[in-house]
Parts: sequence; structure tokens; C-alpha cells
Amino acid sequence: MQAVIDYLKQNQSHFIDELCEYVRFPSVSAQPQHRQDLHACAEWVVRQCQKIGLEARLCRTAGHPIVLAKTARGLGAPASLPASSKGSDLAGRDAGAPGSFKRRPHFVVYGHYDVQPPEPFELWKSPPFEPRIEGRSLFGRGACDNKGQNLAHLKAVEAYLKTGTELPCDITFVIEGEEEIGSTSLATFLRENHEELACDAIVISDTGMPAPKHPALTYSLRGIAAFEVTLHGPNRDLHSGIFGGSVDNPAMALCQLVGKLRDKNGRVAIPGFYDDVLPLSAFERKQAARLPFNANEYRKFLGVPKLFGERGYTPIEQRSARPTLEINGLTSGYQGEGSKTIVPAWARVKITTRLVPNQKPARIIKLVTQHLKRLCPPAVRLETKAGHGAEPYLVSPTGPQAQAALRAIRAAFEREPVLMREGGSIPIINDFKRILKADALLVGLALPDDNAHSPNEKFDLDCFAKGQLMGAHLWQELSRA
Repeated sequence: MQAVIDYLKQNQSHFIDELCEYVRFPSVSAQPQHRQDLHACAEWVVRQCQKIGLEARLCRTAGHPIVLAKTARGLGAPASLPASSKGSDLAGRDAGAPGSFKRRPHFVVYGHYDVQPPEPFELWKSPPFEPRIEGRSLFGRGACDNKGQNLAHLKAVEAYLKTGTELPCDITFVIEGEEEIGSTSLATFLRENHEELACDAIVISDTGMPAPKHPALTYSLRGIAAFEVTLHGPNRDLHSGIFGGSVDNPAMALCQLVGKLRDKNGRVAIPGFYDDVLPLSAFERKQAARLPFNANEYRKFLGVPKLFGERGYTPIEQRSARPTLEINGLTSGYQGEGSKTIVPAWARVKITTRLVPNQKPARIIKLVTQHLKRLCPPAVRLETKAGHGAEPYLVSPTGPQAQAALRAIRAAFEREPVLMREGGSIPIINDFKRILKADALLVGLALPDDNAHSPNEKFDLDCFAKGQLMGAHLWQELSRA
């Protein structure tokens, strides 16, 4: 391992140059004019993988291509085997049981080379696809989300291959180009290649950590269920002076209806909403309390006069480990300048619920819809339209693989890692779990101020270097686990 560590330390300047090359590709998956840029970026990733010694190919999909790269199967046989057997069909043999074979561990590393649109350009201090280094930060769209994070894992494997250090496992990289637009092609790709991708775990660095002194393993994500509710009233907008008072106003009715969906204590007031929620254990609440957090600074950062959330839970627990119901948009009637005295024909609200482990999006949408129908006044007609959904994700933080990841994080950052839940959703994790039957380990390298999806996105270069080191330790720890 020392040769691997030395290689990583000696090549940091070169690795940063390569990250700059990577960031220069305007690989914006949401914008059709960048289709060729996405293809060029994918080809660059393939060349990088081949250069470090991986078997790599570009896999076409209905959308943007996926890069598939892997170590040669059986590379780095155990030192206890005879030299003549290394690389042969004996490479996986259990030395303690002559004539039998022990399958080598296989892990998949997931990442994405596509990035968010950079607009609004005027808020960038430097052009988004011209990487700029300031202090220990590299600025550019995609620097942390997700190019820097997946490149860190590639560099860790490069250190093994270039120093001739034995890898204790087989590794496959899956780097896609549609994460920022919903990973439309990924599930199909996983199903078509599930035998080749059969693995013991998936490693993903596409999340974050609270601070450089608090590296983290994310062990749970919230799910999501989205839907729209429309109340229909008269068949056209009506003159409020002539007709007002004789018909129900859909906008007023909708406001009254949605106002009944949450109580004064911050709890969702829908029967059955909390039935499947797994309670937080004492261990989890203790881990959440270790996260660095200052409620007053958080309040000022958000620009609100007072924090609000479900009573009985801390702000960290409220935003990461408890289910919610949020209004995302509310519209009806005239929105232009001045006034227009009407009773609007309809009113609409967009709602999302964030779900925690054991809750199912389909069941939650059914419960919400049934409750709305019960509450809907008879003078208007209710219409609901289901949107996207994703199940929550949970991996045991005390399981052997999670503990192996924590040891790797500890060795790289020389800090005691924290365990954390994320409030957001990563739908592709459930695709991996459902199709490959393997858990995902979320070992994020982004910091809260890295501005992912925002102007002036950056990546901390110390996190980049320590992420490589974490990756190097990870394969040793996971293989032993």
C-alpha cells in the first residue's frame, strides 16, 4: 500500500491538470446543443481509463453513452499463491482448500460525466468551463458534481495499476451521461449488463460531507413522491362583481384545502402518512448529534426569522430523517400587472412529499389523494396527477461493508468519520439495488459550500486528494469485509 500512497502524493499536480481537462467539456445533458460535447467527454473518459490500464469501452444508449471500464478479472492474485498460478485459472483458488475456488470480490463504482446547465452566466466570477484555481479550490461547472469525485476513484485505481500493487478485488466503473436529466438510460443498461455487473457492492461518491474535519458516510436517503392537484370551478373565468358570491372560488377553496394538510406542530395531517415510518434509533440520534450544526447560523444562512419543523426533532433530523409534505408551486387566476377582478376557473398546486425508509411512493400518493377527495368541497371538482417518485434508501450503518467504508474514510482523512442521512433523493440507487441486488455505499467528497447546481461551483482540492487516498484504502477494507 505504501507504493500506492506515494504514487498518489507524487502525482497530485498531474491529477489536477487532468481534472481541469475534464471540467473543460461543456457536457450539459439538459441542452441538445451539447450532444457532441457529451460524446467527446465520454470518449475522453474512455481514453483516461485505457491509459491507466483499465479495459474500457463506450456503450451506446438511447440517450448519451455510458462508459464501462474494468480491471482485468483476477488481476493481482493473492501473494500466497504460487507465482505460476497468478493470472491463470487458479487466481481465485482458496489456498486453504486445495481444489476449491473462492470468488474474488467485485465492486462497481458509479459516477456521471454530465453536468447541470451553467446559467445564469452573469453570476459566475469566471467562465464555467474554463477551470480556475483559487487557493485550494478548483472552480468550474461539474468540478464537484460529479467529475472531481469520480476522477478521484479512477486515480486511486491508477495508483495500484501503475505501481504493480496487487488489487484484492475486481472493479468496474459505470460512468453515465444522463444523471442530471433523470438517468433515463441507466436502468435499461443495468438490466442488459446485469451478469457482467453482478457485484458485492456499489460505491458512489456523489454526495457530500459536513466539513473537511467531518468526513462522512451517508447511510440513508429520503425518497420522493410528486403530484399536482387542480381544483376546477366554473367553465371560464367569471366577473367577480357579477358572479362572485354565488360560486365557490377554486383559488380560495384550494388554499383552504392545502392548509389542512399540516398541523401547527409541523406534522403532516394525513391519516396513515406515518404508519410505515421506521423510528430513529438512539444510535442514529446520537450520530446525528455529532454533526457540526449551529441553529442560529443556519437560520441566518437561510434568511428566515425563525426555524420551523416537526416538533420533537432537531433541524438536522427534520431535514434528513423525517418525512415531509411541501408545496412547490401554487397558481391560479390573473398574475399580470395591476388587477383583474375575476373568479378564476381553476387553481393548481404542485406538491412533493419526501419519504423516509419503509415508506412507498405509490402508497403515499394514494393516501394523499384519498384525503384530498374527502376534504374537497362539493362546489369544485378535484383532479390529481401523479408525477415522479423514488423510494427511500437505507443501508445498515453497523453492517460490515459500512464499517469497512468508515475505516477507509478514517485512514484517508485522519479524522473520525460521521454517519449521516441525506434529505435528498438519488433514484438510481434503487435501480442498482433492484437490478444488481447489491447495496450502495455513499462516500461523498463535496462540501456544503461547493455550490453544486449553482454558479461558481467548486471542488476542494484537499478533498480531491483525500478522496483518492480513501479510494485506495477502500478496496483493501471492502475485500476483507
